[in-house]
Amino acid sequence: MRLLVLGGTGFVGGAVVREAVRRGWSVTVFNRGLHGDVPAGVRRLRGDRTAPGGLAALAGGGWDLVVDTWDGAPRAVRDAARALAGAVPHYGYISSGSVYAPPVAAGVGEEAPTVPAGADADDGDYAQNKAGGERAAVEVFGDRALLVRAGLILGPGEDIGRLPWWLRRIARGGEVLAPGPRDLPVQYVDVRDLAGWVLDRGVAGTGGAYNVVSRTGHTTMGELLDAAVAVTGADAVLRWTDPEVILAAGVEPWNDLPIWIPPGHEYRWLQERGVDRAYAAGLVCRPVTETVADTWRWLREVGQVPARAGRPPRTPVGLAPEREAALLARAEG
Repeated sequence: MRLLVLGGTGFVGGAVVREAVRRGWSVTVFNRGLHGDVPAGVRRLRGDRTAPGGLAALAGGGWDLVVDTWDGAPRAVRDAARALAGAVPHYGYISSGSVYAPPVAAGVGEEAPTVPAGADADDGDYAQNKAGGERAAVEVFGDRALLVRAGLILGPGEDIGRLPWWLRRIARGGEVLAPGPRDLPVQYVDVRDLAGWVLDRGVAGTGGAYNVVSRTGHTTMGELLDAAVAVTGADAVLRWTDPEVILAAGVEPWNDLPIWIPPGHEYRWLQERGVDRAYAAGLVCRPVTETVADTWRWLREVGQVPARAGRPPRTPVGLAPEREAALLARAEG
């Protein structure tokens, strides 16, 4: 297979490239050439897809599959899809579960409405950009467009820092604020499982929208944090705390305490999406212990969470130590 990745040096794009190389595919990446390296043997085309004439390097090429990880203005997806319409039969667009229009019910499936967005839009928020990117891909490729609505993505290379924050916090040891309930189901996908599924669907020529994330309850907050304690070898003690205590202190789920979305929260559906379609199409998710162990190994190798490819720095995730200490004291009181 001849694969073209638009991007290819970030978290998801990099995982797709590495998996394709592992399979022995011929791999080309297209990006500005300003961020990250590519594996040996990968061809790199340079261009800025947002600039006039920025797609010129793609002219005359031919591939079996393109994977696009873009999350900016939908117009850039439309322009790339049009430029590649005669050069590739299948367009895989990495989208997001965030495209669903609120209010979103638990168990939401791919048939649910998405937020209003135009394929030619110049800007929007994250959900609008991803929804518009989907429309742009479909506008050009029709049922040959694969819309990959990923959920929470974890694993080696994570450039947001959700699981790395937990690993580093637990590695420091001592009492750790663990947001309850302990058996709270967590829904996520390891980036390597996501990459493998996308390439498999590309080989099959699959089109349409898929919620590509594990079944809810593939792991729990307890299992995930226990795995982090085990793999770091730290003397950390998890202090499980009721959600009501944490929320009353103004702590923001997902950001202040990464991964955690408590029962009853308005965004709880993000970890309770319907995934039957993706599993029927071959999705397999590895155990959480493997994801945690491999992420810890990678984090120790690189030293710090990498910058996000082609994007401005974002506010770091995670609870400040003094806020955590105050919460622990309140919980014990």
